[in-house]
Amino acid sequence: QVTLVESGGGLVQPGGSLRLSCKGLDFPMGDYAIGWFRQAPGKEREGVSCISEKDGRTYYADSVKGRFTISRDNGKNTVYLQMNSLKPEDTAVYYCYANIYSLGYWGQGTQVTVSS
Repeated sequence: QVTLVESGGGLVQPGGSLRLSCKGLDFPMGDYAIGWFRQAPGKEREGVSCISEKDGRTYYADSVKGRFTISRDNGKNTVYLQMNSLKPEDTAVYYCYANIYSLGYWGQGTQVTVSS
């Protein structure tokens, strides 16, 4: 059983920061690449960032590059998404994702709302 649990979402003003966490239960997250996706109302789910399992290489969507940072703590079996300089267009439900032996697993999502 693979379970991903996101936390850390909330309401923040434009320009503010949040740190999302994705904790893996019952599997070693450090052995797999982990991604963050988001889905805004009425829009398709889009990739935000991912981190590789071997050398920690990172990828960012152009829309978040320079503002978001993905990292992992294998000791805590957790992947983080530090989000700075948040904009109203970052408002979405954020999901973490793992592909394990060609099967995709999603967390339940955490809501991020950027509004004044």
